[in-house]
Amino acid sequence: MLRRPVESTQYTSEHFQALLKEQGVTCSMNRAGEVWDNSAMESFFSSLKTERTSRKVYRTREQARSDVFDYRECFYNPTRRHSTLGYVSPRGFEAARNAQVGVYGTGTSPDLPF
Repeated sequence: MLRRPVESTQYTSEHFQALLKEQGVTCSMNRAGEVWDNSAMESFFSSLKTERTSRKVYRTREQARSDVFDYRECFYNPTRRHSTLGYVSPRGFEAARNAQVGVYGTGTSPDLPF
């Protein structure tokens, strides 16, 4: 489950923490001031809003879920270029990594960011 609070103080409130514990949910967060903890998710949500949902009106929750799933599984994960992967798509990154593993047998190369 992903939950993005409106404000970061929602994560740290005692009431919210108690609710998570009651529901058996583990809250993932770092200490205050650790800004990189959620940077990947913040980037994803920003891209999702900018590239897909900002100009759409969904008639049902299922329609919204389906559209977000389509964005994530058919575009964002397989084909969208990511700066953290050297501006290649995850699919291209994995293909390059697999090719390097086949050649070098170690999965490491100075040319690729892994």
